[in-house]
Amino acid sequence: MKKSTSLVLLCLLLAGLISSAQEALVASKLPLISNFIMDPDKSILTNTEKSNRHSTLLSALKASNLDDVLRYNGQFTVFAPSNMAFEKLSQLTIDKLMDPKNKEELKAILSYHIVAGKLSASTILRSMCSGSGEASFTTILGENLTATMKGLDIVLTDKYGNKAVIVTADANQSNGVIHEIDSVFLPASAL
Repeated sequence: MKKSTSLVLLCLLLAGLISSAQEALVASKLPLISNFIMDPDKSILTNTEKSNRHSTLLSALKASNLDDVLRYNGQFTVFAPSNMAFEKLSQLTIDKLMDPKNKEELKAILSYHIVAGKLSASTILRSMCSGSGEASFTTILGENLTATMKGLDIVLTDKYGNKAVIVTADANQSNGVIHEIDSVFLPASAL
């Protein structure tokens, strides 16, 4: 009985969060990431090129040729590590990943941050509500990311136990959505 009561309370909390999030989205027409307003009529790649918070991600996308994928009209969800997220990595790790001879490893790591299809924050929350407090999404690498709640934050966890918090959600683009995250998913096997 206690477990079902907790699940009902979680669903009610999530429903309230979804409602509040949708009201906030109606209040602002264009998503703001830092001092840059993302244009929902532009692609994920075009907006990333103009963002002052994702220059490291952009360099990595170009180095791995995934920038071509994010130009397509198909819908994508990008869990985009900010420059600050990349700064959590050692310079040695960044240099190793950006080395042209490690292009495939870099491509695999970045593919871990992209899901085919558009997943808004409310879609993620609804999936968690119907999934007993968690939801799983398959990346274009074929690996799963699991979404859970910690307080009011959506936390993503990879199969290695690495975690990232969505810090800015629902930056809509012409070909999907960007959710900024505070960490880079870096599978141990990639290094």
